[in-house]
Amino acid sequence: MRRLVSFESRRQPVVSRTVFYGRLARNALYSLGFVSVSLFAGACGYIYFENMRLVDAFANASMILASMGPLTPLMTDGGKIFASLYAIFSGLLLIGISSLMLAPVFHRILHRFHVDEHDTDPPRRKR
Repeated sequence: MRRLVSFESRRQPVVSRTVFYGRLARNALYSLGFVSVSLFAGACGYIYFENMRLVDAFANASMILASMGPLTPLMTDGGKIFASLYAIFSGLLLIGISSLMLAPVFHRILHRFHVDEHDTDPPRRKR
């Protein structure tokens, strides 16, 4: 089974800039996909629970996804519960997207610190 995200190990050299930029682009595409699906789900939720028009539902979903809050007041109890859960989901998604986008950068920085120029460490024994 192929891993979704794979990085080089400590014993391998730091990858080239081309591979690094490819990782950044791949993670940006994943992030864009997550945001698009979340925006679609949010707009569908507003249409279903609040009976909003498509444009208003899209605007409200994008505002909550951007952590700014809804544009129009919510009228139904179902819409209020949906908006609350969607806001919590959006906050967690923000953290996840940030982590996904910064993972290649942090890995490259940490890998540079840990890569051995001349591997002089003796092999470790298993206990």
